[in-house]
Amino acid sequence: MPYAPSAHSEPELREWVASVLVPSGGVTVAEVHGRIVGVMATAHSQQVSWINQMAVDPVLVNQGIGTLLLAHAMRTLALPIRLYTFQANAGARRFYERHGFVPIEFTDGQANEERCPDVLYELQAIRAEA
Repeated sequence: MPYAPSAHSEPELREWVASVLVPSGGVTVAEVHGRIVGVMATAHSQQVSWINQMAVDPVLVNQGIGTLLLAHAMRTLALPIRLYTFQANAGARRFYERHGFVPIEFTDGQANEERCPDVLYELQAIRAEA
């Protein structure tokens, strides 16, 4: 993401995933032919469910993988569900808004490691699909 350079090296990220993210629970992976192509990490705190991480292999975006991961979250997490994404990530913003999430707060990014402006989204109700 050119608008949000990583605050950590690849080895640091791998260590964090192995020692913090996966052991914390709530991690779901999407797999195609034995290869991980997407990941989502969820949590619950103070009457709110969170999608803390969600990523799909950039080559496979718009193939339905993110929709499947999000559908899993919407089936298994209590409402409301919140998540952050970067303001500059127009594709992610359209994706979440298409699935019923609404922006509830915009920040200047000083509270995130990338120092990139972000937006807090919330889903209060699951929409019936037409």
